Amino acid sequence: MSNITVTGTIQRREIGMGAWAFVADEGVTYEILKGADKSLLKSGQQAKVTGQVREDIMTIAMIGPVLEVKSFELINSD
Repeated sequence: MSNITVTGTIQRREIGMGAWAFVADEGVTYEILKGADKSLLKSGQQAKVTGQVREDIMTIAMIGPVLEVKSFELINSD
């Protein structure tokens, strides 16, 4: 599996137990795999994220492809 790098916005989705989504600037919505760094998981936070799309994992929320975050860079929204 190869890494992808996308820029977008973190969103909290209240589905079931709740899920974190990453809405890429291109319009694709990813579900962030559990266990991601807490400093990334702030609703409205903009970031450039590098990770792997995990096609071997199904989730209850099913809001989009599951993204396993490997690294990220926060983008100031000032």
